[in-house]
Amino acid sequence: MKFFTNGACRGSRCPHLSAMSSDAVQYLPGKEPHARERRLIFRNVDRAGYDPSIDCYLKDGGYEQLKVALKMEKTAIINEVKTAGLRGRGGAGFPTGVKWGFIPPTNTKPVYLICNADESEPGTFKDRYIMHQDPHQLIEGMTIACFAVGAKLAYIYVREEFPEAAIILEKAIAEAHSKGFLGKDIQGTGFDCEIYVHRGAGAYICGEETGLIESLEGKRPYPRIKPPYFPAALGLYMCPTIVNNVESLCHVKHIIQMGGAEYAKMGTPNNTGTRILCVSGDVQKPGYYEVEVGKVTMGEVIDVLCGGLKPGRKLKAIIPGGSSAKVLRADETFKLKDGREIGIMDIPMDFDTMAACGTMAGSGGVIIMDDSRSMSWVINNLNNFYAHESCGQCTPCREGSLWMKKISDRIVAGKASPDDIDTLETVANQIEGKTICAFGEACSWPTQSFIKKFRDELKGDCKPELTGRVVNGETTVAAAGLTA
Repeated sequence: MKFFTNGACRGSRCPHLSAMSSDAVQYLPGKEPHARERRLIFRNVDRAGYDPSIDCYLKDGGYEQLKVALKMEKTAIINEVKTAGLRGRGGAGFPTGVKWGFIPPTNTKPVYLICNADESEPGTFKDRYIMHQDPHQLIEGMTIACFAVGAKLAYIYVREEFPEAAIILEKAIAEAHSKGFLGKDIQGTGFDCEIYVHRGAGAYICGEETGLIESLEGKRPYPRIKPPYFPAALGLYMCPTIVNNVESLCHVKHIIQMGGAEYAKMGTPNNTGTRILCVSGDVQKPGYYEVEVGKVTMGEVIDVLCGGLKPGRKLKAIIPGGSSAKVLRADETFKLKDGREIGIMDIPMDFDTMAACGTMAGSGGVIIMDDSRSMSWVINNLNNFYAHESCGQCTPCREGSLWMKKISDRIVAGKASPDDIDTLETVANQIEGKTICAFGEACSWPTQSFIKKFRDELKGDCKPELTGRVVNGETTVAAAGLTA
C-alpha cells in the first residue's frame, strides 16, 4: 500500500488544518492516486479502512464545516462560493454561487434544493463513487447549501440504475438525523432541514434540471421552457429551486473549510478547484482521476495518468466531456483567443479552453478512441442511445433522433448511399436549436461533429452504386404514391 498526504485542507480557517494536512492517507492496493492528482472530493474513495458510516466520517473531521457554516451569515456563504469561482460539475459549467444568487430577494415561497444524482451521461462515472463510498460528504455539502439559500427541504434524485447508492444514502441520512445534523433545530441553531432520496426510472432526460423537476412532481419528465421556468424562480411546485450536481455540492464543504480565496488558488483563473475526469476507451489505465482544473493537458491525461494508448495503436479521436460533447480529431490544431495554436495533446482540461476548441468539458467523461475504431460504428452507437432516450416532447428531437439512428444503422450495415451522409447532417441541423431543452444539441452535436471531421470515412462505408436511389422504404411518401 502507498501513502499520500492530503492536500485538501488549506488556510487558517480550517479547524483541522494541522491534523488533516499531516495525516497520511492509505489507499487500497492498486487504487492509489497518481502523483499528478489532487484528491479533494475523492479523498476517501478507495481509502483503506474507510467506510461510509457516520462514525468513520466524524472521526475524519466530518460535519465540522456544517457547524462553521451555521454560524455564518447566509450571504457570506454564497459570497464564499462566488469567490471560490466554483463552476457546476454536471455539464454546463455555470458558476454555482451565481446560480444561488438568482433566488428572488422578495421571495415568500418555500425554497427547495435538489441534488442531481441522475448520472446518465455516457462516459461519466464519478458521482456513483461519492454516493457509494462517501455519502456524508454529499449530505454535509447539501445541508450547508440548504442553509445558504434558505431551503428547509432537499431531494437527492438518484437514477434507477443506482439501487445500492439509494440504499446507502437512505442509511446515511438516518445516521445524520441520529447525530443531529439533519431534522429539527440542527446543532441547536434553530435551522431545520430534511433530505429525501427520490429514485428515478432510468430516463436520461431527467438529467435536465426541469425534466428532473417534472419527474419529482410525479409527472412525465418533459422539460420546461426557459424562460419563464428557470428553476431559481419557478422550480419545484412553482417555487424557487436550486439544482446542483453531486460533485458540485461536495465542493461546498471544502470551500467553507478552505475559504473561497484559498480554494480559488487551485486550478487556473476562471477554472478553479479540482474536478474528476472519467477516462474510458482505448487507454491502458482507464478510470477516474481528480486533478486541478486546467493544470493537466489532454496529452498528460492519456500518457501520464492513463499510461498511454494500447500497444501499437495511434490516437484517432477524443470525446472530451461525455457523449454529447463534440468530437476532436487527433490531427487537429486549435487557435485560442490569445492567438496561440495548439494540438489536441496540448489542450488544458478546463472549461474555457475546451469551448475555444469547439467542444466542451461537460461532465468530465473523456472517451479515447484509437485507430482501431470505426467512426461509423461510434456514431451509430451514439445515435441509438439518443433515439432511445428522447422524451418525445419536441418534434425535431423525437423524429430527428430516430431518423439519425436509422440512417446510421444503414451506414454500419453497408446499405447506405453516400447521399445519406448529407441527409444525416441535414437532419442533425434541423434538430439543433429547435427544441425546448438542450437534448436537441446533445443528440445533434455528435452527429454534426463526426460528419464534419470524418466525412470521408463515413462515405467510405457507403455504397457509391446507391447514389441517388431510395434505399429505405420508410423514406417514401405513401400519400404521393411513391415506392421504394
